[in-house]
Amino acid sequence: MNEYRTEKEQLELFREWWREYGWYLVGGVAFAALGYFGWNQYQAREQALAEEAADLYVGLQQAVEDDSQDAERMLQLLRTEHPDSPYTHYAGLLMARDVLISDPERAAEELRRVMTTSSDDELALIARVRLARVLAYREAYDEAMDVLSIVEPGRFAARINEILGDIHIALGETDAAREAYERALTEPGFENLDRNFVLMKLNDLEPSPTASTAQEGGE
Repeated sequence: MNEYRTEKEQLELFREWWREYGWYLVGGVAFAALGYFGWNQYQAREQALAEEAADLYVGLQQAVEDDSQDAERMLQLLRTEHPDSPYTHYAGLLMARDVLISDPERAAEELRRVMTTSSDDELALIARVRLARVLAYREAYDEAMDVLSIVEPGRFAARINEILGDIHIALGETDAAREAYERALTEPGFENLDRNFVLMKLNDLEPSPTASTAQEGGE
């Protein structure tokens, strides 16, 4: 009897506890279930959006190869529907390359957009370097040097110095060009350059006054 009374009391205590706190437990389980369901839905949606952006980019690549007007439509779709997708920035780089010869101003516009909107630092640097090339091609040398005046060029340091060397040559600044080419041959990313081409440009420069004086003194 005492054992029965104890079990009965325990049951009553549990009922009282449930009346007071049970809804917390139910609410917590329901919240966790909703959260899990919501997270899965979010993941599925993100995956679907990524696949959609990838398909649009592949379509844009094909349209560019076919010289089709669909390229512009797909680019605008990417920018409207997937503004933050890496594929949208890749599309901007691709479009800039495609219109470079026929419309360098448009190419510069596309590259500047990628440079300023991409959250991928490396992708933004690629756009920056290509933009400097386009600006130099258009003889906007001061603007090109401003674009290249960045704090952390990383593995693009060599490429940037090669471009700076080309700009200094165009401006008739031989000594500055020499220094830039020499840095290009030693700074990070030098292994990605056409070393022979950089050396050819370096060797084609007029000798510096110091070197000429030393040579004459030796004679």
